[in-house]
Amino acid sequence: MTDAALTTADFPLWTTVGAWVLLGIAVACAVVVTVDVVVRPQKMAVMAAVWPLVMLFGSILWLWFYGRFARAPRRDRDQRNAPASHESGHRHGFATAVAIDTNHCGAGCALGDLVAEALLMVLPGTAALVGLGSLYDTHPIAGWIVGTVLAFVFGIAFQYFAIAPMRHPGLLLAVKADAASIAAWQVGMIGTMAIIQLVWLPSWLGGFASPATPQFWVLMQIAMVVGYAVSYPVNWWLVRSGVKSPM
Repeated sequence: MTDAALTTADFPLWTTVGAWVLLGIAVACAVVVTVDVVVRPQKMAVMAAVWPLVMLFGSILWLWFYGRFARAPRRDRDQRNAPASHESGHRHGFATAVAIDTNHCGAGCALGDLVAEALLMVLPGTAALVGLGSLYDTHPIAGWIVGTVLAFVFGIAFQYFAIAPMRHPGLLLAVKADAASIAAWQVGMIGTMAIIQLVWLPSWLGGFASPATPQFWVLMQIAMVVGYAVSYPVNWWLVRSGVKSPM
């Protein structure tokens, strides 16, 4: 592999235009949901952070899912006469409840991966701390290592804030409930990015996409959707076996 970071100029123009459009749509979805969870507060406060975060990779499809299955009633108008909240799991089936659980896990993973790549751009010396130049020479690997660490930190934190108000000790339960699903997410996400960054892009353009390019973030969106798909059956098993409570 050619260990060269591709800039925006190295990509065809149409990919740059398309990437900015796709990223703009995803950010717009996140903004819409951010406003909506203020007007329609979620039963679990942590979900007010989860739903906008997953819009960053799920975009329009995830916006539809949120509106169809997870949108809470307005507190100032119709909550008094509303049936049980969608997010409680009472008004949708098991498969949808697992999908919401997977979003909960995925928000922490996505945040970890996003923060990791941003951190390495702002503080590139961090890559050396996780072995770049001494253990390996392929720059994207540093992002995957830092991202995995942060994914566990944020993912378990999100699960803790969901569990702690109801059950104690929340931290141990959060680790037990989310460790396997976070690991599955990272396997799917990193596996997809490895194919793209280490095989496809080097053969096409002679290097890997830099986080400074919009193309990189669209590729991350795709990889996160794959991570979601890999994590879903793990969450299904965790909920079915009683390790994790459905949302």
